[in-house]
Amino acid sequence: MSEHHRAIPRREVPLVPPDAIASRALVTVIAIMTFLASLTAGAAILVHGMSRDWRQDVSREMTIQVKPMPGRNLDQDLRRAEELARVTRGVAEVRSFSKTESEKLLEPWLGTGLELGELPVPRMMVLRLSSDAPLDAGKLRADLAGLVPGAILDDHKLWIGRLATMSQTMVLVAAVIFCLVLIAMALAVAFATRGAMAGSREVIIVLHFVGARDSYIARQFQRHFLLLGLRGGVIGGIVAIAAFAIAGILSSQWMGKSGGDQLEAMFGTFSLGVTGYAATVLIAGAVAILTGLTSRSVVFRQLQGLE
Repeated sequence: MSEHHRAIPRREVPLVPPDAIASRALVTVIAIMTFLASLTAGAAILVHGMSRDWRQDVSREMTIQVKPMPGRNLDQDLRRAEELARVTRGVAEVRSFSKTESEKLLEPWLGTGLELGELPVPRMMVLRLSSDAPLDAGKLRADLAGLVPGAILDDHKLWIGRLATMSQTMVLVAAVIFCLVLIAMALAVAFATRGAMAGSREVIIVLHFVGARDSYIARQFQRHFLLLGLRGGVIGGIVAIAAFAIAGILSSQWMGKSGGDQLEAMFGTFSLGVTGYAATVLIAGAVAILTGLTSRSVVFRQLQGLE
């Protein structure tokens, strides 16, 4: 076979360079965005779960506050209110606070070291409601008013409403932040796609004018950026899961220390549970899909300009 008829060796050059510096930078950006999105979603799940637990706990309890009244014996009024609560249908348990315990309830607001003996500190009792029989709060409130004039029944509806509003607000803020993170990531992918197309402009023009379909060219970019998005999403998701795991370990070590109880009451043990970890996996997958679709959309728009 003559030299003229020998096959000319060709170098296969991919349409989108797989290991460009810009690709590694984009993976880092996607990983950071996935991490932030996962943290935001995890925080929303934690807050919503704790708010739900708070509302359930609060809705199962009521409190009776007995105020000191001139000419009346506070201890006797407390016993009367307690006896009435115990025989009321729908009340499973009654616990009265002693004078010392009632004064301790004021320490978060008044601090320690104050002498409260001379102050008319109200006495408190907690009613644990029964799950078998409903409580007629209106009747109990009326009975208390007639028997103990200084007693006030609190069903905590105001606090339950405030907890629900707080939870909904924080979830809404988290959703807005989540959307902003995804938008920022999509913009980064769009700029990276335009840069990749600019680097392969001659090849794209040749393919376009020899009859290659736009869908074929777009599919090459989509596959490339889908893999980049999947890589960055997996990295960001793993780091986010590790962050919550470390936070859970640290929170368990803080229990019993100063501020640890308040932290647990606010966020629990930082345990996401199955729902949280599943959400992180879904976010990583959604990030990869969004990356691929964004790249495909940008390529189609750019190819339309060549016509």
